[in-house]
Amino acid sequence: MTQNVTVTDCFLHSTKKNHVLDFVFFDAGGGHRSAANALKAVIEQQDWPWEIRLINLQEKLDSLDIFRKYTGIRMQDVYNVTLQKGWTLGSAQMTVLMHGLIRLYHRSQVRLLKEYWKQGERDLVVSLIPNFNRALRESLPDTPLVTVLTDLADFPPHFWIERQDQYLICGTQKAVEQARALGHPDEHIFRTSGMILRPSFYQPVTADRMSERKRLGLDPDLPTGLVLFGGQGSSVMPEIAKRVTADAQFIFICGRNKKLAQVLRGMPTKFPKYVEEFTNEIPYYMHLSDFFVGKPGPGSISEAIAMHLPVVVERNAWTLPQERYNAEWIREKQVGVVLPSFRAIDAGLRRLLDPANFARFRTNAAAITNRAVFEIPEILASLIQ
Repeated sequence: MTQNVTVTDCFLHSTKKNHVLDFVFFDAGGGHRSAANALKAVIEQQDWPWEIRLINLQEKLDSLDIFRKYTGIRMQDVYNVTLQKGWTLGSAQMTVLMHGLIRLYHRSQVRLLKEYWKQGERDLVVSLIPNFNRALRESLPDTPLVTVLTDLADFPPHFWIERQDQYLICGTQKAVEQARALGHPDEHIFRTSGMILRPSFYQPVTADRMSERKRLGLDPDLPTGLVLFGGQGSSVMPEIAKRVTADAQFIFICGRNKKLAQVLRGMPTKFPKYVEEFTNEIPYYMHLSDFFVGKPGPGSISEAIAMHLPVVVERNAWTLPQERYNAEWIREKQVGVVLPSFRAIDAGLRRLLDPANFARFRTNAAAITNRAVFEIPEILASLIQ
């Protein structure tokens, strides 16, 4: 059995005050930093006697970044532009190439990290990133390493789970089974009830949905979809806007992509719409919505499900390989519609909004309880020596 930890157990394991925990993240996609910040916020709210230090691994390994060396653009930023432009065809093959580069520079990564770790002491290293857990382990062999998967499942080999001494925090049974298959003992595997979400997703939104829709220029009675493709937006969003004829309206969240927001605001559409740029008020906009449309990212679909929104996603050769299982999870849990392409968005929406389907999807979404961000501090406490 994977481990279950109680609060009492945590305090018995954590008698020393002022433990130091290093949280390792990077900005390739927004989910890793977001998870680190959310976990840090809950730990501080719960008043654990810990110092949390956030470490951006990209900054520590900048001198080895060949993308930055030859183009002036960091590897994580290249990844983000790829997502924004939709240049993800062949991403599975690119992952293999990236892993080859990581292996090529592995010894140098370990050397740089060893130098960094000399600057202080820590009781626990918590990795919220894939691909570099081998270097983290080898650079600090005597400190417990905890890897928190921010994907619903691993994409082996050498993505999240390595054959090495590490603790693993998994948000799905699929990830637990993958860890076991690689030989990790049950006492090193912890199962949470889902992905890490920001604490704001657990706070009630009291705004009146109908009046707020009116304020945004929307029809208060029309089914409302939230279209969200991460912090950089996506070039597919205008295509979705062009193709929809279903009886619905939309809130488009464009993130930091101002040009995309301008394009969407200027587009004539067959439905009312509201366009927002970067915002921290995703729970508010989800509160105003009835369903979610976007890529099958673990964070976005987990946020939507937490707000009881059925989802519409696509799964095809352009889908990031580490996110392909997420589409299977959506089908398994019966919480939405998976399309072969957003070219079929109109038919997908009609299927989603069929009254019987929509009621079933929404009921299934509401039945899923995710308290991972509150469960993980107790797990970490049980591992502190």
